[in-house]
Amino acid sequence: MLMLAFDTATPAITVALHDGWATLSEHHTVDASRHGELLAPAIAHVLESAGATREDLTGVAVGVGPGPFTGLRVGLATARTFGAVLGVPVHGVCTLDVVALATEVSGPFLVATNARRKEVYCASYADRETRVGGPEVARPADVASPLPVAGEGAALYPEHFPSAVAPEYPSAAVLAEAAVRRTVPLLEPVPLYLRRPDVAEPGARKPVL
Repeated sequence: MLMLAFDTATPAITVALHDGWATLSEHHTVDASRHGELLAPAIAHVLESAGATREDLTGVAVGVGPGPFTGLRVGLATARTFGAVLGVPVHGVCTLDVVALATEVSGPFLVATNARRKEVYCASYADRETRVGGPEVARPADVASPLPVAGEGAALYPEHFPSAVAPEYPSAAVLAEAAVRRTVPLLEPVPLYLRRPDVAEPGARKPVL
């Protein structure tokens, strides 16, 4: 087995390669505006570091969000292309679940990531592997909580999430492990936008009198 995993649903561009037993290589960069530019080189880096090629891959795992339209689209399109060209399965995993798996919290907690427009993508967990609410998009004040909160949302809105915990962003190594071990639900590789894209397609022209 050789599983390529990556997530572009947050400002992090995170990529990892897993052989079914352990992570062989990984690469992590944070740049909210360069997902399309940085993902392909990151994939090439982890493959080269492990002495592997694209043809060696037996599967792909990708974070499906929720996340902003542009970054999320880059990851999903890349994953589906790999699947189609190589003829390998592509598994989706909720990005908030990936963040949750990497926490060190033993009891209930939240994950909140940046949804822009002064909102967060949020989900609640009974433990690291059990999501009990969400994901949803909401104003921080509407989901404010004294519980531990992982994800970038806790750093952005400390007045609503005073008990911030790591991690701030998802890890592709954790994503790969989750897909291999099936510790969280595997989804179709389609995006969880939760709302319409920021950029809408232009409508029909209005007649000029």
